[in-house]
Amino acid sequence: MPTPTLPEARPHDLPALRQVGGHHYLTMAVQPWEAMASWMTREQFAGFLIGNVIKYVARYNSDAPTKGGVVDLEKARHYLDKLIEQERRP
Repeated sequence: MPTPTLPEARPHDLPALRQVGGHHYLTMAVQPWEAMASWMTREQFAGFLIGNVIKYVARYNSDAPTKGGVVDLEKARHYLDKLIEQERRP
């Protein structure tokens, strides 16, 4: 069975070109996750991304001030999008 082809990502879809909850990483010459991806193995970096997805989904129902809610689901999706981007690369 042939592997289905996926549509090409548009620039605004790329996780590195957007940020949830601010813009502090976008203004850096090298975003932290770009540095981590270059320093870690592919498996280690995937683990980092998965851990952050879990963290933000778990925090979704938090009662702590400035934590929880839809913004944490958006942050989880951001890390998940980065993981998907990585997994689509050969």
